[in-house]
Formats: sequence, structure tokens, C-alpha cells
Amino acid sequence: MKRHLRDNYYVVGEGVVDGDAEQHYRCHRPSTEASLRKFRFSRLGPQGEDVDRDLAAALATRMTEGDKADPDEARVPSGYTYLSQFVDHDMTLDKTAVHLGDQVTVAELKQGRSPSLDLDSLYGRGPQGDDARFYAPDGVHLLTGTTAPAPSLGVAATALAHEGFDLPRVGFGSTKAARRAPLIPDGRNDENLVVGQTHAAFIRFHNRVVDTLAAEGTPSHLLLGAARDLVVRHYQWVLRHDMLPRLVDPAVVDDVFTHGRSVFEVPAPYEHSAHGSAPLHGYAGPGDSPTMPIEFSVGAYRLGHSMVRDVYEWNRVFNTEGGLAPGTLALLFQFSGTSGVLSPGALDLGDPDAGSFEVLPSNWIADWRRLYDFAPLGVPGLVVEPKRFNVAKRIDTLLVDPLKNLPLGSFGGRGAVPPAAGLELNLAFRNLVRGGMVRLASGQQMAAQLGVTPLTDEQLLAGDGTGVVVDASDAVASSLLAAAPLWFYCLREAEVNGGRLAGVGARITAEVFHRAMEGSATSIVRDPSWRPRFARADGTFEMADLLMFAFEGRPDLLNPLGD
Repeated sequence: MKRHLRDNYYVVGEGVVDGDAEQHYRCHRPSTEASLRKFRFSRLGPQGEDVDRDLAAALATRMTEGDKADPDEARVPSGYTYLSQFVDHDMTLDKTAVHLGDQVTVAELKQGRSPSLDLDSLYGRGPQGDDARFYAPDGVHLLTGTTAPAPSLGVAATALAHEGFDLPRVGFGSTKAARRAPLIPDGRNDENLVVGQTHAAFIRFHNRVVDTLAAEGTPSHLLLGAARDLVVRHYQWVLRHDMLPRLVDPAVVDDVFTHGRSVFEVPAPYEHSAHGSAPLHGYAGPGDSPTMPIEFSVGAYRLGHSMVRDVYEWNRVFNTEGGLAPGTLALLFQFSGTSGVLSPGALDLGDPDAGSFEVLPSNWIADWRRLYDFAPLGVPGLVVEPKRFNVAKRIDTLLVDPLKNLPLGSFGGRGAVPPAAGLELNLAFRNLVRGGMVRLASGQQMAAQLGVTPLTDEQLLAGDGTGVVVDASDAVASSLLAAAPLWFYCLREAEVNGGRLAGVGARITAEVFHRAMEGSATSIVRDPSWRPRFARADGTFEMADLLMFAFEGRPDLLNPLGD
């Protein structure tokens, strides 16, 4: 599957929509085999229009040109920015992308493209065939990676190798890039250090669940299935009860998960006859494979781009007060294997063989206490002072400055000739142009389609005054008032709703998550009585609890470099 440079979308009922930042909308019918070999998208609303490149450039420049302050409300821990990215990769992983050969059956091709929340980005297709390389020799535990000593600031722990704190890596090959490659089903999870550390934490969580079940006597031949089932259920619970209500209007989330979907792949009513019951044609059954609406993938769920910080209080070594250097966003790209080179120095990140390290240096291990709030757990040593804690930027119409100049590796462009000029590396511009390339419906069209109250003209142009403000006489203003790009529209809705998706963005996001859980092989939506086994005494289970279990409840593992 293409990474963020995806050059085409197979939209069910339409065909292959393709183009790139320089092309306009084009749709053609694929062959039957070609259609099976593509991740299946759908269209939730009507078709919109292509975007004017000059207007997209003007809007993108304004979205990335100013300072973006920390939020005063909806103060979301920064870890959720990258958990949402990890989730995106789980929902859009093409499980057959690296297996398109004779060994892949038609059934696998069809089912391999289901956007379900089942952690196939962690498990792949299981410990058989090529995917066996992601597993330990027992075929049950997942492989882990070990960091390399990198003595820093006299911190003893940085001079040690730490097993389990890096992603597993290939470790052999004729180039550094080949040896650095992450040994995981989805290489996108190594495109920045935070999502890479998140993936490594989920590996730990799985392995800890395996050890727990084995100690209780679960037979070896049932162990992997039982562990995966338990891990996926806890993961889905975190998304439903922790991540989503922080990022999306909780009233909309509760409505969808309590009363069901009303607009996307609506559950099938059943007709009854003498021959039994069957779902009516045109509706989705719980066991049917979901599709992925382009309004979600290219629009509403790009909310995380607005949450990214430009500088992070990363750990004891990399911070803004007394550390070796600030934990800048650029460094979080650099110390990854897909976008960066895992090595320090002013290196050419477009050269995947630059640098000296081939695994993560020990001084870049995450201090999870700075990314998630462990205070409710009441464990000594797991709370940092406010100035050392990372709060995500508020979801609004601004992006931090570094996102106007992405590294080539972050969207699959390493090895290509860097653009000489223009906005091709500007994330906002790429998002706006991509929406036009697939003829995404405008925000106004989707508000009418979904039956939600649309933004007023004043809200569209000025928001709450803290994001992008467009003068009514500006050419961009008439464009926004006529057909606001869906991604911008959803961000503007959040901006006037205290930093959470509302209206169009909330309805799309909540319903797609509900459908993705319902359509997973393991599903808390289809089993509403299930409760987390590893929850607190009051039943609460959040991402902090998942990390707490994964790292054995030990502050020295959640922060191995110390204070």
C-alpha cells in the first residue's frame, strides 16, 4: 500500500480515483483483479469539486505561518496525538500489500482490505508465512528491539542497551537503510519516534498478556488467539472510552455507541419469510467487511495534524530546561527508521544511509509520564511537574510551523528529487489538494447530507478568533463560503467547540470508529457486556492503564532514564 503519498483510491461504486499534487480528478474503471488488489474506500456524501491550487496555497500558507499557542481548554495529553496516528495505520493497513503473489487467494484479497480495528498493524497475518518474522521463535510472543548505548549528560542509563525499548529491526542487508528497517507489519509506525515508541509499547502489552495467560495455564496452542483477543478488546475499549471522548464531542460518541449509526453503513433491518430472516439488500450486516469513507480518511480524521507540537519535553536528556537539546519535532522524525536515520547530527534525511546508528540510541527512549496523565492511578513517581508535561495543541485551523516543511520520508518520498520550490512539502497544502483530487464533498455539502447545523459565515471566516482569520473581501473568503474544504471545515468546527470535533467531523469520526469495531473479528461493539480485565477498581481503563500493565507497573520502566 502507498503510504501518505497514496496516488489512487479505489472507491466502491466509482472506480479508481487517481492523481497527485499536480493532477486533477480522474476516475477509471479497474479490471476485476485490479479492484481486488486495492484497499476499498467508499463515498459517504456527494462528490465535490476540485480545488483551486492558488486558493489552496493561500489557505495552507495561513494555516502554517503563525504561532500556535498551547490550549486553555480541552487539554489533551500529547500521547493521544500519536495514538490517533497509530490507530489510523491500523485502520488503513493493506494486509496483503506485501503478499501479492500466487499464495494469496481471492478471499484473502477481499478480506485483506477491511478497515477494522483489530491491530493487524501489530499482528500482521499471524505467525505463518512471511509474517512469521514478526514473532519470536515460539510463535506467540512478538519480537522486541534493543537500543544502543549513547552516553549523555552523565546519565548512567543512557550508556546501557535497553531490551524492549526499540522496535525490532531487520538487522542485516547491504545498506544501513535495509538494516534499520522496522521488523513490523506496517513500516509507517516508524515514521516518527512517538508512534514508533507507541508501537513498541503495544508489543510489550501483548507479550505481558501472553505471559499472564500462560502463567494461568492457558494451553500453548490457544495462547496466541486468547492473548490477541484480550489485547484487541482492551485496545478498542481505550479508543471508545478514552481517546474518542477527548477528541470528539462526547455527546455524539455516546449517541453513536448507544443508539447505533445513522449515516454510514447503517445496520441492516431484517426481512422475515418462511425461509428465515435475512438482511435487506443495501444495508451492512455486522459480519460484512467495512469500507473506509474518503470523507474520514482524507478529511475528518486528519485532526491529528493540528494537534502536533513543534517541541516536546521528551525525556531527561531532551527537553527545554537543562537537557542536551529540546525534543523538537524535527528530531522526532530524525530518530526514526522510516523518515529519519536514527542518528544525531545535521544529516541529510533524504539519504536513508546517512548516520551511524542502526537502532534507536538509548538516550531517546520515551518518558511516558510526559505524554500521558498517570495521576489518577495514584502511583508514586509517575507524575511530572506541569512544565515538563506535553499537552497536545488544540484541534483548530492552525498547524505548527515545522509541518510546512515535511521530511521526504514522512510521505514515502525518500529517493525522489526534493521539490525545488512551492508548497509540496507543506502538510496543509498536501491535505487540501488531496481532498480536491478525490472530489471530496465540501463541509457545507456534508452538513446538509448529515443533517447537522452548518457553521455560520462568521464562524467559517473567523472561527473563535484564535485560528485562521479570513477577511471577507479576500478571494479565499468567497471560496470558503461557497465550498469550504472538508478538512478545514472539520477543524473549524472543532475550533468553535473548544478543541473537539463537532458537527460534521464528530458524526463522521464516531460512526466510522463504531463500524470499524463492529466489523472486526474481535469486537466490543458486538459484545457490549465485555469489561476490561486489567482495569482499575472502578472499572476505568485508559491508555495510561494499558501502559501501566505493559511496563509491569514499574516507574523505572515507564521512564528508564530517570528524573
